[in-house]
Amino acid sequence: MQEVEDKTLLPNPDGPETATPAFRDEEGELNPEFLAAAADAIEASEAERLQVLVEDFHESELGDLLEALEPEHRHRLIELLGSSFDFAALTEVDEAVREEILEELETATVAEGVRELDSDDAITILESLPQEEQAEVLDQLPPIERVALQRSLDYPEDSAGRRMQTEFIAVPPFWTVGQTIDFMRDAPDLPETFYEIFVIDPAAHLLGAVALDRLLRSKRPVTIQEIMDDEPDRFEATQHQEEVARLFERYNLVSAAVVDEAGRLVGTILVDDIVDVLEEEADADIKQLGGVKSDEELSDTVLYIQRSRFPWLFANMCTAFLAAGVIRFFEDSLERMVALAILMPIVASMGGNAGTQTMTVAVRALATRELGRANAWRIIRREAAVGLLNGLVFAVIMGTLAGLWFQSIEIGVVIGLALITVLFFAAVGGIFVPLTLNRMGVDPAVSSGPFVTSITDIVGFFAFLGIATAWFNL
Repeated sequence: MQEVEDKTLLPNPDGPETATPAFRDEEGELNPEFLAAAADAIEASEAERLQVLVEDFHESELGDLLEALEPEHRHRLIELLGSSFDFAALTEVDEAVREEILEELETATVAEGVRELDSDDAITILESLPQEEQAEVLDQLPPIERVALQRSLDYPEDSAGRRMQTEFIAVPPFWTVGQTIDFMRDAPDLPETFYEIFVIDPAAHLLGAVALDRLLRSKRPVTIQEIMDDEPDRFEATQHQEEVARLFERYNLVSAAVVDEAGRLVGTILVDDIVDVLEEEADADIKQLGGVKSDEELSDTVLYIQRSRFPWLFANMCTAFLAAGVIRFFEDSLERMVALAILMPIVASMGGNAGTQTMTVAVRALATRELGRANAWRIIRREAAVGLLNGLVFAVIMGTLAGLWFQSIEIGVVIGLALITVLFFAAVGGIFVPLTLNRMGVDPAVSSGPFVTSITDIVGFFAFLGIATAWFNL
């Protein structure tokens, strides 16, 4: 990885060699001086200078550099680096950036880069290509690699089959430990990373697995069948990646076999792939809770972002009319008592925040399967109790402040009662809405927001203005 301080000298055709600026500053942010140096080298087509700048880069750092560069510089960097460019860096960038770069590259260049990648990384890149270009790239690959990649592409998107590596080690059960170790020593193309040896029959059906540590601790004459786990961790290739990730997390897995519908071994999925899945799923949930499409990235265009955010804002506008209708119902009360109009936003804001807090916890618990039928009522009761307790606490605080502000104990009592009501219903609505949507088969992360907002606004305004109208006979 590139250190903060880098003393490598850059070749300079116009003068003496200069020191390479650090890629990141002391706070870990991308160094503007480095970006400027990289952009200058690209514009001047100085491949040697660019090579010096990025020669020790990890694929993730190279991906960060690609995202930070101007769009017209990205594909030029790849062309200038030639065969030394690690195409795995394209798996580290936003999908929009990856698609933009691939559009500018020659098919032969993409095929050559994909050929050097692990199959899971190759699939990530191929997924970003249109069908025609995807077929052209596959046609330029060796037959064995082409068949393996095509098989992965045939599996559903976001499935284990798309995430798996097709490079793995499989041996028959009658081999000895010594034969297996010798085979791995002599094999020219072992997987870059692996944690277990799979055991298969002549038809490639998965029989078991042997962890590397157990293999190395066993005597050479011992057969694989004697030491194998005959119930290895396995997933079907069609299983959704989120379900696979959840089971990896639950059982602390680092590696698992992937099998087809007939139980034949077709690949392996590793914990580094699962980390990416967990990050993607968490990222999607957070964005959807905020009314943003799960695939929105910082690199997207203004028009795309505007179109993706419009539906959520439109839904909020529609629900706001419902709340406005409640306010209109108490129009006479507001005209007679201006203090109500001043305090009304406080009630709505407190209710909205309380509802969002509960909704966020509920949606995340549903996504991780921590919340279900078995514990739903217990969690609902807990959240209701939290809402009621918060309502009592803030009723005292806000009631006292409002009473002193308007020199009226009655105003303090009214807003206190309103806060107890709205915080209780916000807490209950914040968990009931996601649970109900989930039971109906609707993604609660996408749809909960407008419903919870409507509940908290309508209940808040109705409670506050209704209690005030009744209390003061307005």
